[in-house]
Amino acid sequence: MAQFRPGGFSFLPPVVKNLLIINGLFFLAMISLGGAFHIDLTRILGLYLPGSPQFKPFQLVTHMFMHANFSHIFFNMFALWMFGTAIENLMGGRRFLIYYLVTGFGAAFLHLAVSYVEAISLKNQLIAAGYSASELQHYINTGSYNILHGISERTVVSYLAKYFIPTVGASGAVFGILLAFGMFFPNSYIYLFMAIPIKAKYFVIAYGVMELFFGIANRPGDNVAHFAHLGGMVFGFLLIKYWRKRREIFY
Repeated sequence: MAQFRPGGFSFLPPVVKNLLIINGLFFLAMISLGGAFHIDLTRILGLYLPGSPQFKPFQLVTHMFMHANFSHIFFNMFALWMFGTAIENLMGGRRFLIYYLVTGFGAAFLHLAVSYVEAISLKNQLIAAGYSASELQHYINTGSYNILHGISERTVVSYLAKYFIPTVGASGAVFGILLAFGMFFPNSYIYLFMAIPIKAKYFVIAYGVMELFFGIANRPGDNVAHFAHLGGMVFGFLLIKYWRKRREIFY
């Protein structure tokens, strides 16, 4: 079991505060540059699947600070403050930042891995229907496509969407923080809809199962990166177990 030496409680500890500021600045930049200069920061800083002409390695970092709209950033930042405050006060700033980044990268890794498997499956369907690999690569490079007889346009569009729709948001890291809260404060109560109390450990388990269900269901029109959420939780769990095994002190 790890030993803990929290350095005192802070209502807004420094790493959480700076993460809130950085995410807010990115959001303001997205709105300002988009409105004034028609610069699409989401297209530049969002995370694309490797193989997309839009993919850049720095997107593995920058996508964590981009958000699609106000509600997206509001709920992510609210959860970061609500749960991240307790975790940073427990771990200390350095460990908390490491944890945040590891869970964010872990979320991206699992999301990209699942997206790649899904893209390969769609590619195989299209090749079986008569498309060539070079033809499909041309579609990825140009964004244009043709529909062969016997194949639905939806399948082609779904395949291209894997390479042309970026992933944005801090949700993966936030889900990692939620997992940590459930592990370190399992009997603390979380109030659903501000009224229904549920212990943190049950809330985390239920949320994880729900994300797995919706991720596997892969419903058309669902633009939530469920496996990114799961990736944040999985990598957070593994990192906490690793730290506990080494009996490291949080400070």
